[in-house]
Amino acid sequence: MTDDRSTPDSGKLPLAGLRIVDISNVISLPYASGLLADLGAEVIKVEGHSRLDTSRGGALTSVLTDNLLGDDPWNRIGSFNLLNRGKKSVALDLSRPEGRVVLTDLIKVSDVVMENFTPRVMRNWGLDYPNAVKLRPGLIMVSCSGFGHNGPYSQYPGQATTLEATHGLAYVTGYRGDEPSKAGQSFVDFLATWALVSGTLLGLRYRHRFGKGLWVDVGMYQLGTYMLSERVLDWEANHRLGERIGNRHPFLAPQGCYRCAGDDAWCTVLARDDEEWAALCRTIGRPELATDERFATNDARMTNHDAIDAIISAWMAGQTKFAAMELLQAAGVPAGAVFDARDLHLNAHVKARGLLETVAYPPDREMGKQRTVIGRPWKLSKLPLAVRGPGPRLGEHNQEILGGVLGYSPARMAELEGAGIIATRPTNARKPVSMPMEERVKSGRLAAWDPDYKERLGMED
Repeated sequence: MTDDRSTPDSGKLPLAGLRIVDISNVISLPYASGLLADLGAEVIKVEGHSRLDTSRGGALTSVLTDNLLGDDPWNRIGSFNLLNRGKKSVALDLSRPEGRVVLTDLIKVSDVVMENFTPRVMRNWGLDYPNAVKLRPGLIMVSCSGFGHNGPYSQYPGQATTLEATHGLAYVTGYRGDEPSKAGQSFVDFLATWALVSGTLLGLRYRHRFGKGLWVDVGMYQLGTYMLSERVLDWEANHRLGERIGNRHPFLAPQGCYRCAGDDAWCTVLARDDEEWAALCRTIGRPELATDERFATNDARMTNHDAIDAIISAWMAGQTKFAAMELLQAAGVPAGAVFDARDLHLNAHVKARGLLETVAYPPDREMGKQRTVIGRPWKLSKLPLAVRGPGPRLGEHNQEILGGVLGYSPARMAELEGAGIIATRPTNARKPVSMPMEERVKSGRLAAWDPDYKERLGMED
């Protein structure tokens, strides 16, 4: 077994020379390690070929590239390729002892291990942090679970969609007098992504300063609770639970999200004081409302918010969302169009920032020359960053990692393959949902789609 990485030159990426073993599933941790791959880390995604990563296929994550199944649909899923860009794949059966031996050998030559199992899994394998750090002194382990690794809830499995209820976000999200609601699609997953990236970097900084490893234990439940900090403080200070208020502000009026001309088009507006309220009234052609006694003060506007909503809604109905936003902003009124996916992909500011990047694909992937993926939420002033490659095919790097990194002989690798410990095809693949794009829109799986999207995004086919 060898650890033959060369020392990176100073001009290389920030994490060049760093090896990460990524044993993760779904969104939060795969996305975090994908961002670390953008920064130069060698990220080895250890996958179970008998239990595929959810993002390789399934009812919720099965939008296929060009909506074509191909011979290997598990390699063509858009969400998988986004989350796992720039990684290497080792398809390994971790349910069997022989597979866990390979994982153990990988840990011995790696800097970071990232996993998002329930706490019992790594512990039962004898690869939890107290044991793993014995294999590789100075190891950074990064764990992500619903409730963290201690406490009475720690053994419960969790996912972002259910955690919104347990940490209280669903309780405060919804319209006045209506039932609790989710805040969005997998909202807490993305909070966890940023926490996992920063936790990994903090662990590496700690090792650099003190020469010791560190365990980063991220509980997604706690991340969601941070989003409710003012509600928690309100309860502690005032014993007040608060209520669901929809798009309104707790003490400023008006604030709302109003339907505009067009299909499912909306614009948000807030008037923070009398001056902004007067400007809003002038913009919508109703200047007399600024001195109307029903609306002349903030308290009066709070009392008569329903009446204001009806007035603003009538004006918005005749405006496109971007026209409404621009007119109100020009008058000094805080306003913003509600962007959908099309708006984000074609937005001039997003283009100027380079948030969407094109990734080259080899011809044998049969996924076109380029695909567009979202980049990173940060830029470095002295070092340009880019997505370093497509998401890997299942088991694409079995030979490279086991032979080149671990030093396994061809005979041993052949033995592992013959026994089904490693593979390049799934043994129990979920069939992705395959339907025409028009049917996806009709069924509500997609809001809309543009047949000319490649041309509009400047992608080479």
